Amino acid sequence: MQARIPAMPQSRLPMRYLLLAVLAIAALIVIGLAIGLVNSLLEFYERMANLPLLLRVPLIVVAAAAVLGLALLAWKLLRPGPGANRRSQKTEPLDREAIATRVAELRQREAEAESLEQELIELDRRRLSGDCHVAVFGEISTGKSSLVRALAADSVVDIDVVGGTTRWIRHYTGTLPDDRKLVITDMPGSGEVDGAQREQLARDEALRAHAVVYVVDSDLTRAQDAELRWLAGFGKPLILALNKIDRFGLDERISLLAALGERYAAVTRAIVAISAGGKENFQRKLADGSIERVVRERKPDVGSLRDALMEVTAAGAEALEPAREAAVLSSVDQRSRALARIVAARESETIVQRYTRRAVVGAMAAVAPGSDIIIQGALATAMVRELARIHEIPVRDIDVENLLKRLGLSIRNTTAIVLAIAGNALKAFPGLGTLGGGALHAIAYGLAFDSVGRAIAMTLAEHARLDADETERNIRDLLAKPSRDRIERVAGVVVDRLRRKD
Repeated sequence: MQARIPAMPQSRLPMRYLLLAVLAIAALIVIGLAIGLVNSLLEFYERMANLPLLLRVPLIVVAAAAVLGLALLAWKLLRPGPGANRRSQKTEPLDREAIATRVAELRQREAEAESLEQELIELDRRRLSGDCHVAVFGEISTGKSSLVRALAADSVVDIDVVGGTTRWIRHYTGTLPDDRKLVITDMPGSGEVDGAQREQLARDEALRAHAVVYVVDSDLTRAQDAELRWLAGFGKPLILALNKIDRFGLDERISLLAALGERYAAVTRAIVAISAGGKENFQRKLADGSIERVVRERKPDVGSLRDALMEVTAAGAEALEPAREAAVLSSVDQRSRALARIVAARESETIVQRYTRRAVVGAMAAVAPGSDIIIQGALATAMVRELARIHEIPVRDIDVENLLKRLGLSIRNTTAIVLAIAGNALKAFPGLGTLGGGALHAIAYGLAFDSVGRAIAMTLAEHARLDADETERNIRDLLAKPSRDRIERVAGVVVDRLRRKD
């Protein structure tokens, strides 16, 4: 058996020397460049000083103009585009007046913004009332209503043993150990089958509250974890209440609370173990052998939750108001923006239909078989401007002209496709097949114009700017598979125009 000779350790000194040499060379190069730059500047200064004044001043002006021009060019190249500016403005938090103005504008545009207006009215009403609102939030059957009854013992709270029985928002008055009053809200539970509308009611009410008690009866599921962290993101006091603690043994209770504390101590103000009481069902065997179904009340134990509520609301409703208002305004802001997109899509549809009709009517007066279908002129320019105004996007004349020229070339290249679609339209509608080439080209022109309008509207809504590449792709998709209602609408305009001529 051969002896194994251990490898000799390699010295790391040569690598260190190599790195030191590289750094030294780099330092010398930098020093040399700096000396050369300073030397060049000094030579340039001496030469300028020796020049006559008549030559010195023009050279200084030319150099200053060149530097200024380079600075302007760099600013134009590096500044964000109009779409990026618009998106960055959207992410900035808006104040109460700005959001109220947007909601009022939506009402003027015949949008269904009544719920948003009521949300702002309720926001002001609660602020003026001075009451401190606490929302009891969580999934169905976790004991929320029983907990509300335990916290608001002087109020009448309807409890049912069937899960998910709370259908609407209910407010009750509770009293803390220091005799302060709280408005406690019982809400529909999340996670109920076909309960999306009630769940949204609960979420909205949780945002309106000054503090939230999130109720669970075991370790949190993935959905509950996401919901809890969503609530914590608004910065208002959040208490995690582990209910039905009497169902767990001592070791299991300690282990569960430790796990919850490790995961959620950073996002909650307190984690408490409680027993909300409520009704419990069990079966009892009688002496004669029969089985009796018994419903009885469990004694509540919510002292730790009362203490936590007393602590998180000690500063009063006025101190907690900024976080509550920010949560409500954030919700109204998101909902109003979504509604604005719906309204913009509806108004864009109306504009595209109106200008398509005008384009078809104008084309029938001059169209001839074999003429090119080119989207250009005052109608297209006006349509683009109106669509940009609806989407609140500023556009320049040169941008509109360049876009329409490019789209005109795109439409010209797909003329055969458009004409084929128009020919199919003539065959699909009895009586149109005998109208001749003029009707054919009018329908084709209308479909092309309609596609351009819809493609521009789609691009503005998605990218918040005039994107020629995206618009061309949208046009190709719209022309490749035109919907039947679009063909019928354009053909209807042609028929109506011909009837008026007759």
